[in-house]
Amino acid sequence: MLFFAAKVSAQQISTADLQVTGLTCSMCSNATEKSLKTLDFISSIKTDLNKNIFVLTFKKDKNVNLDLVRKKVQDAGFSIGGLTANFYFNQAKVDDKGQTIVGGNVYRFINAKNKTLNGVVKATVVDKNFISGSAFKKQATVVNSDAYTSGTGIVNGKKTRIYHLSIS
Repeated sequence: MLFFAAKVSAQQISTADLQVTGLTCSMCSNATEKSLKTLDFISSIKTDLNKNIFVLTFKKDKNVNLDLVRKKVQDAGFSIGGLTANFYFNQAKVDDKGQTIVGGNVYRFINAKNKTLNGVVKATVVDKNFISGSAFKKQATVVNSDAYTSGTGIVNGKKTRIYHLSIS
């Protein structure tokens, strides 16, 4: 059940800028790119070695699993320093706690409450292992979410993956 909950609905996320930390040479970059290319929902990867950023474009007809992106970077021996993506929302209502459920996915926005999201929204994933350890510790002192440190919480009576996002 957790695997299903971690998926992002097809066509809900189109691209992402993935910053990878720990890269020291082109071999490191190649290892990371090779690992990411094994994911069937990625259609293309463009690399900016000067900034250690991989621009990921996702297939429109596939579900995107951000946790698998993180795992592939870690499998290559590196970590994520940041992931900012273009999400598409269709009249998604964000409640007074900053939460919305779209396509079975739960998002908690740390800087958006009581609003409706429509169209493309650029947001950064601020969960553990999607930002640096120091940034996560700093964020944990200000994020008011019972699920922030674990990434999971009880939603509609079930343990569910909850993505914490910050709108850019």
